[in-house]
Amino acid sequence: MIIDHPLLGPRDAAEFVYLGDASLIERPDWQAEDAAERFHDYLYLRDNPAGEHQELWYHEQGDRSWLVVTRDTLTHEILKVELASDVARARGRRK
Repeated sequence: MIIDHPLLGPRDAAEFVYLGDASLIERPDWQAEDAAERFHDYLYLRDNPAGEHQELWYHEQGDRSWLVVTRDTLTHEILKVELASDVARARGRRK
């Protein structure tokens, strides 16, 4: 599988480490009153969708960047690749 890195261009997926659902970017507030419940859900309750899904990938054997890869889990087709920092900033602006 080839991941089209936004800064470096097409790279083999072997250079990357898959780190799970991209919703992990939105970490719970550790000071919230219900922090223990929120962290339990954050750590252990995950969706396993069939179809389009956003995933976190780490470029371990490259520039060490974090990417959000939008991928179809049925066909493995990569639909979009973005820097995780850009996605996190955009999500922060929507709140």
